[in-house]
Amino acid sequence: MEQLKNPLTGDTLYRTVHPTGLEILVWPQPQARVAYAVFATRYGSVYNTLPTANGGTEEVPEGIAHYLEHKLFESEEGDAFERFSATGADANAYTSFERTAYLFSATENILPSLEILLDFVQHPYFTPQTVQKEQGIIGQEIRMCEDDPERGVLFNLLQAMYHTHPVRIDIAGTVESISHITADLLYRCYARYYNLHNMVLVVAGKIDPEQVQQAADRLLKPAEPFTPVPYTVEEPETVVRHRVEEAMPVSAPLFHLGFKEPQLTHTPTTVAASRMLLKLLCGKSSPLYARLMEEGLINEQFGAEYFNGPGYGVWLFGGESADPDRVEALICEEIGRLQQEGIDPERMEQLRRATYGSIVSELDDSAYCGELLLDDVIDGIPPLSRLEAFASMTAGELTAQLRTRIPLENRTLSVIVPQKDQKG
Repeated sequence: MEQLKNPLTGDTLYRTVHPTGLEILVWPQPQARVAYAVFATRYGSVYNTLPTANGGTEEVPEGIAHYLEHKLFESEEGDAFERFSATGADANAYTSFERTAYLFSATENILPSLEILLDFVQHPYFTPQTVQKEQGIIGQEIRMCEDDPERGVLFNLLQAMYHTHPVRIDIAGTVESISHITADLLYRCYARYYNLHNMVLVVAGKIDPEQVQQAADRLLKPAEPFTPVPYTVEEPETVVRHRVEEAMPVSAPLFHLGFKEPQLTHTPTTVAASRMLLKLLCGKSSPLYARLMEEGLINEQFGAEYFNGPGYGVWLFGGESADPDRVEALICEEIGRLQQEGIDPERMEQLRRATYGSIVSELDDSAYCGELLLDDVIDGIPPLSRLEAFASMTAGELTAQLRTRIPLENRTLSVIVPQKDQKG
């Protein structure tokens, strides 16, 4: 394995591309009590097509990536969760817009748990009967989510922001869309996207890199060559609507204010700038946060995040507020001011120290470290290169990021208001 020494943390990472095509990253932490492993594929809900033999594409049902995640834990021998239970590992999985990940954390029996992870993800088992049974389970999950105001305020926003990009579609799909999923279609999606050339294994914490390499040599199966096709979608830079509102049974209005980022190629600088800009704009030490609190416009639930993937990027601010429109106006005012005046170098230095310090404090958490490495791989940047970008970024560079990546005109406010019979 190639050794990658990080000059800022002093840690040594290990990286290799296995002969089967799988990229493997190991971050050993001798002081750790826990090992965290995640086996992921670059396949999430936005990948809603399959290539056809004639060079075209075939649309697949919405929610199929999430459906496949659920089904992959089953096998002829039993459930993978039962196998993990026998080793004492805590296993889970998740599907996002751009990836599907299978993971576990463990304090003992780490190698047996890693072998289970590598084994079950490579052995799909679908039958018409089990696929049909899962439709009822996931259908019930979807119906429950339809009544969730937090889900509603987010997907109302995305549907009002994006014209055609599938990020506007719920990751789980709809009850109607999943009814078209078959065992054959699951196998075809699996064969396309669960190719080891399209996947990554990350292990962090209480682990020996050589043991990971040996487990990979024993269990990984050769994969057909895979040529990733660049993700393209015809999506205008504008938003569909600037405001969307829905009444639901909530005690106070919920809101999400989103800014639609122009499409860009991510670099360590853009990744580092994302976290720093959120702290700059509305971190708890920011002037904007203080003003919103003083005016009683937000409470402790207020927060912000940035998320991105192939062909999309969203800057999101949200929480509870009796006057979401006023919150929108003040956020836009502050962004506009900073875009016009630029970021003060002294403020930039305070921001850098606070951001870097918060990241370093989280490096004792093996799960955080594992997901950090996975994020870097999915974003297409060198492992931990964002840390070096934090250390070298200037106020001018951060100002340029703010001016080009948060267009005030391409924004949407999504609001969930209390139903009339819910108002006191």
